[in-house]
Amino acid sequence: AREVYRLVSEETHALVKEQYQLLNEEILPQLATEGIRFVKRSEWNDAQREWIKGFFFREVMPVITPIGLDPSHPFPRVLNKSLNFAVELEGRDAFGRSSGAAIVQAPRVLPRVIRLPRELGDVEYAFIFLSSILHEFVHELFSGMKVLGCYQFRVTRNSDLFVDEEEVKNLRAKIQGELPQRHFGDAVRLEIANNCSEAMTQFLLGQFSLTESDLYRVAGPVNLVRLMQVPDWVLRNDLKFVPFTPGTPKALQKCHSVFDSIRGGDILLHHPYQSFNPVIELLDQAATDPQVVAIRMTVYRTGTDSVLMQSLLRAAQNGKEVTVVVELMARFDEEANIGWATKLEEVGAHVVYGVVGYKTH
Repeated sequence: AREVYRLVSEETHALVKEQYQLLNEEILPQLATEGIRFVKRSEWNDAQREWIKGFFFREVMPVITPIGLDPSHPFPRVLNKSLNFAVELEGRDAFGRSSGAAIVQAPRVLPRVIRLPRELGDVEYAFIFLSSILHEFVHELFSGMKVLGCYQFRVTRNSDLFVDEEEVKNLRAKIQGELPQRHFGDAVRLEIANNCSEAMTQFLLGQFSLTESDLYRVAGPVNLVRLMQVPDWVLRNDLKFVPFTPGTPKALQKCHSVFDSIRGGDILLHHPYQSFNPVIELLDQAATDPQVVAIRMTVYRTGTDSVLMQSLLRAAQNGKEVTVVVELMARFDEEANIGWATKLEEVGAHVVYGVVGYKTH
């Protein structure tokens, strides 16, 4: 197992290195040629700096709490995959305390990418990273002290739920009890800015009981997933893939009743190339059709705003016999599934909890 882990780690380090090379050497330069720029701190002009400073005092500073590390203030509990900053300090704070380091946790409510007003940019779309803003103005959080360095980092934790399905009598209650601890499992990876000092790097590794093989030095934001929102802000369809529109089988195109279509013959839906809407319509119509007496389904994953589950709730409220097998061990969707299952039980549906042998979507 150790040998397998070592090989996986080597491959993962190589993939992450390539990922940031593509970002910095290909993607960002090509975006810049199209008038979409991520402006570095060293490139901010006076007007931009003034606007960003106002943004920091107005939007950022009120919601962050720096934690100075000293005997009375131990290292804080860091949430799984949250954005944090390790700050190296010199001097004494307003209370006369000398702390060589502090941790600043960025709340998830703060946007990781901020668009500058059009009149302040020399291009149509100018963006800055939240990490750049905190790096520039972090000294405002430590009055009277000198900031020697500020480094972003992120910890990935083991998110497995430790539940023995065969031994636990009430699987639902056991999973509900485990969910709050998911964000604080054992650390398995530390991502840090590649300019982080060696002393701070070793300090962080020690805090999370990790080794050099668990360390990933990155040349950019530690969470590139947050860049996924940028295409929605950029109105340039010529730079985007043409949206794919799933088709609808001919048998369902002109008929308003899914039941009437089914009476005419079997219908095969090939997802994702064909629309899932017929399935939603079938359940929606079944929920109010007086001839439908029972609905039985297996549910593996559902969203928090699932229209499918809303139809099942409505069916149960209309007096139909609704039986749903709910997969409780749907990774990262356990909480949503338990929530829906509870709502179904409240309206009289029969819910079977368990671990389905074959994953059914």
